[in-house]
Amino acid sequence: MTDLLSRRLLFVTGKGGVGKTTVAAAFGLLAAGQGRRTLVCEVEPKGDLAAAYECGSTPFTGRRVNPALSAMSMDTEAALREYLRLIAGVPVVGRVGPVATAFDFVATAAPGIREILTIGKLCYEVRARHYDLVVVDASSTGHVVGQLAAPTGINELVRVGRIRNQTRWMLEILSDPRPTGAVIVTTPEEMPVAEALDLSERIRAETSVNLACVIANRVLPELFGHREEAVFEALDTASRSRAIAEGTRSRAGDVGAVLSAARLAVTIRRDGAQHLDRLRDGIDPSVPLLYLPYLFGRAHGMRAIRQVAHALGEEL
Repeated sequence: MTDLLSRRLLFVTGKGGVGKTTVAAAFGLLAAGQGRRTLVCEVEPKGDLAAAYECGSTPFTGRRVNPALSAMSMDTEAALREYLRLIAGVPVVGRVGPVATAFDFVATAAPGIREILTIGKLCYEVRARHYDLVVVDASSTGHVVGQLAAPTGINELVRVGRIRNQTRWMLEILSDPRPTGAVIVTTPEEMPVAEALDLSERIRAETSVNLACVIANRVLPELFGHREEAVFEALDTASRSRAIAEGTRSRAGDVGAVLSAARLAVTIRRDGAQHLDRLRDGIDPSVPLLYLPYLFGRAHGMRAIRQVAHALGEEL
């Protein structure tokens, strides 16, 4: 497997609720810990990235999380202002004003313009080599394909001129699997796995971006095997539950609840294993499938990100 952290642009996506922001933040922390200058960008500015890093708001200009790690949230108007200043050579002070109004009109009439600004900003950071790695907390499965495919669509519509030239170098970055890759995050459940399989096929068919890996998040360890199950069954009788309760000075109902919980853990683990088998069978065999464990503690924020980053480092 190509070392993911040796790339320069990673798009982390997946069904909402599977932990893609956590994984993206963990990628950033892991890369920064290896001495790589890293930027993590939240495409949909919900504040989840700021909560993960416990660093306060993450503006378009970026916020330093540690000496090697910065975080930012996408702002299409700010991206337009930066494009006009850096690429088009138009000096812009403050709000774009009439230009922003015209942009809103054009963006409504021509789908893909906002996506181009988002992708263009990210590709520009890669091209300018401001960072060694840009990790993108990308949109969820319903929108990410449109973002990744936007430069191709614009490039096919516009044959000449500055816009054509801009999309050309974006496509060169996006289409090269050495610097760029997409990461799909899922969980061992029916719907997330189904969406991950559909998304992997759409990325292959509709975009030029290489699928770098699929990450199965919140995978339960095998807490109990067949021998332990045999013990559960043997203990799960009224007389033995009473005997255990008397020996531990607890109630028989509590003993039954513990045995039921253990049986439930076995069932969830086995159901998850079946979904993971379907995931492995459904994706291209050349695409690595990584596993991140379920965090049983109540860790959140930076503490949780450190734990996920550690587990991710062991998988890589």
